[in-house]
Amino acid sequence: MIEPQIPKGFRDFLPQQMMLRRDIMRTMSAVFERYGFVPLDTPCLEYARTLEGKYGEEGDKLIYRFEDRGGRAVALRYDLTIPLARVAAMYQLPRPFKRYQIAPVWRADKPQKGRFREFYQCDIDIIGESSACADAELLCVAHAVLQALGFDNYLIRINNRKILNALAERLGIDTARIPGFLRALDKLDKTGPGAVLRDMQAQGLLTGDAERIVREHLLAGGDNFEAVAALVSGSETGAAGLAELDLIARVLSADGVDGSYYKRDISLARGLDYYTGPIFEVVVTEPRIGSILGGGRYDGLIGLFTKQSMPATGISFGLERLVTVMEELGMHAQTNSLTQVLVTQFSDGLLEDGVRLAARLRQSGFNTELYPAPDKLKKQLSYAAARGIPAVVVLGPDEARDERATLKNMLTGDQAVLEQQHLAEAIRTMLS
Repeated sequence: MIEPQIPKGFRDFLPQQMMLRRDIMRTMSAVFERYGFVPLDTPCLEYARTLEGKYGEEGDKLIYRFEDRGGRAVALRYDLTIPLARVAAMYQLPRPFKRYQIAPVWRADKPQKGRFREFYQCDIDIIGESSACADAELLCVAHAVLQALGFDNYLIRINNRKILNALAERLGIDTARIPGFLRALDKLDKTGPGAVLRDMQAQGLLTGDAERIVREHLLAGGDNFEAVAALVSGSETGAAGLAELDLIARVLSADGVDGSYYKRDISLARGLDYYTGPIFEVVVTEPRIGSILGGGRYDGLIGLFTKQSMPATGISFGLERLVTVMEELGMHAQTNSLTQVLVTQFSDGLLEDGVRLAARLRQSGFNTELYPAPDKLKKQLSYAAARGIPAVVVLGPDEARDERATLKNMLTGDQAVLEQQHLAEAIRTMLS
């Protein structure tokens, strides 16, 4: 006998879980399309060279790579952004090109709460637009999605790699060593200021007056954005980054996003190497599970696949973390079935009548299930109750003869005998 098991970091999704995930994805798709984004899909398998060298040293270690039967070096996609960059380089897309994609990705990561080796990402990206208005639109969409899902306890953190690059220059950090500085800063929420400072010291990044600036203006408690902004505002790069954040704030305000939902946060760095401008993350305040979405501008990425440079920006929702938070907070009504109406079976002789009635109800737009055998009515009602089916139609010989049926409301216990032609209207009223 083979022991039934799955690899660590991978999961089966039973119907109750799948229904929540499906509802989230449908809500997201509807909001994405409301803002003009169109769907796109890419293969789960890419050539390894397509993915390698794009995520930084730590990210590259997590890529699932192997050799296929043809001896080709291939890899499971690590995210949805690099495949999009490849698509943009291969096809003549309209500009700006606004796409969304909801699909699984794979990372050889250490599994923990809210983090798995196979998980879904829900991405939206805008290609071909350099204005920070595009970055701001992504945040408007993110806010609209979270509101539509019923979230309220979240904060959109916003920063800009240009500001951080200008700060690194102010600290005397060589350009080649800036990625190490950013990766250290990116761990601030996870490891704390002491560990970040030790990491920077170990890399030899802080010389002269740089350590004092980092201690006082970057790692000190509270809101340090204005202090750092003053340090970099004289730099052309820093001033450009600050202007982009001001534009984003203007767009968010005009779109009706309350200021309590977002803040400029100098400690936000985002660990991936390909970000070039505004960067974002959204965190929920309770439960503390880390970010539920993140992203930013990556103007140089598509140029790795084509001679033609193309500005781009995008965000990615972590579906698994959204699900975890919604389950913990009880934000989704649990159900074991999508069936709205159960038609009972009274006897073998009434099988065809039950089939015809169920078909008629489906044609009227209801998810309708015919009980598979003529069991006792109590058992059939128990089946409906256990699965949360709200309406049961009982069809006995007298009702079938008179083209009538008994409609039972499983939520209230009320029932009535109706003509079959009036059933659909009564059920629609019951479910409304």
